[in-house]
Amino acid sequence: MKKLTLFIAFAALLAFGATQAFAHTSAAPKTVAVVMHDPGCHWFMSGGKFVKTLAVAGPVKLANYDEAALIVKGPKGTVIVKTGKPASLAKGVYGITMVNQAADDNHLKLTVK
Repeated sequence: MKKLTLFIAFAALLAFGATQAFAHTSAAPKTVAVVMHDPGCHWFMSGGKFVKTLAVAGPVKLANYDEAALIVKGPKGTVIVKTGKPASLAKGVYGITMVNQAADDNHLKLTVK
């Protein structure tokens, strides 16, 4: 009985150690996709739905799948994100528009918590 208890305790200790060995201290950035879709030209794709506003926990990688470059205005200034390229975004509120977009196209709002 003592050997069985000792074996179970040892196995539990190994299992705990294995889970700690694979634990990461920082989370991988979540990818937020901006895609083409009419009406409105560009949208966030979130959970299989098209939305104009989105709030996510950071850090975030913004992926531009739109037809043109995106203008991203945030707490640290303005960044141009070319088509097919990603951009890393930290905490803050970001306004996203397309380069040379029409006045009636969507203006996206991304909040990174």
